[in-house]
Amino acid sequence: MLKTINVCIVGCGRISTLNSLGYLDHPDAKIYAVCDLDEEKAMEKAKEWGAEKIYSDYYEVLNDPNIDAVELLVPHHLHCSMTVKACEAGKHVSVQKPMALTIEEADQMVEAARKNKVKLKVYENFVSYPPYVKAKELIDAGEIGDPISIRIKLNAGKQDTGWEVTKDTWSWRMNEEICGGGPLVFDDGYHKFSLARYLMGDIEKVSAWIDRTDVIPGEFYEDAPAMIMWKYKNSKKYGIMDVTYSKDLHINTDYYACDERVEVTGSKGVLWITRCTAKMLQIPTLIVYRDGKTINYEDLRDDWADSFIDSTKNFIEAIKNDTEPLLNGEEGREVLKFALAAIESSKRKQEINIDQLFTPIKN
Repeated sequence: MLKTINVCIVGCGRISTLNSLGYLDHPDAKIYAVCDLDEEKAMEKAKEWGAEKIYSDYYEVLNDPNIDAVELLVPHHLHCSMTVKACEAGKHVSVQKPMALTIEEADQMVEAARKNKVKLKVYENFVSYPPYVKAKELIDAGEIGDPISIRIKLNAGKQDTGWEVTKDTWSWRMNEEICGGGPLVFDDGYHKFSLARYLMGDIEKVSAWIDRTDVIPGEFYEDAPAMIMWKYKNSKKYGIMDVTYSKDLHINTDYYACDERVEVTGSKGVLWITRCTAKMLQIPTLIVYRDGKTINYEDLRDDWADSFIDSTKNFIEAIKNDTEPLLNGEEGREVLKFALAAIESSKRKQEINIDQLFTPIKN
């Protein structure tokens, strides 16, 4: 009989509300423990999720032999050290995006998972969002012919609906030594960099212009407006991401005030995907145009929470069946290279060849 996979959720911030969903009522896994420096917050979440154990010390989590895996929901600068220590303790790891601050850190994480024979998943839920999964299925099946270009619109706005986002939720993201980059291009943008690779393949070159807009001078800023362009490897395929912060824009959302719109153009058709984090456009989530006709996909699960549920289920399946999770350490490293290359391009004011900037991963 299959042993239930005992998971400890480490970090009880805002996003844990969604990261917990895939474990609740899962037949093969459960939230066995909760860890947070704020013990009161950990107790509250443990009660909500039905967890048996509460920890405020991460090392006690790693010393608990009943814990099989950790879900790391911590600031970015902690990803590497906490992942490596979990791997060394024999725990499987699901770590939030962005994977790490540097490629060197990512290499340490990949090597620790390999050496200790545990699973490492970068928790990037966009590639598990059902409309994006369906779009990839259609692209791979040739429904729009050969893909030629992709356009991704990241539109942040006024957080006057959806989640209440407190100051402590965002303050550490303003410190690049902790966050690794800006809150839109590097932090939230990791979702979109991952999606660009997921839908159309590996990236060769990047050019970027990343500006800065103060929200509260001296306290909060957005790394926008920004334009990021890229070329796919060994092809005439190209992509562009438009990152915009509209300070007075009301965004219809149940979560963060950020909306995504994606368009993929092929040799004989076009597809559009809307919604995900928000739902500005009240149209079918996935639309395909081909042969003079429009096909609407209106029966897809398209709540942002669905992407979290499916991403978590993928992690559980990887552990249960000893398979590679979607966006494993090596794949997460490739997305990180893409994101860092965009930032470097903007700093240098020149095109960046990704493989020339970063050395290949060691086997």
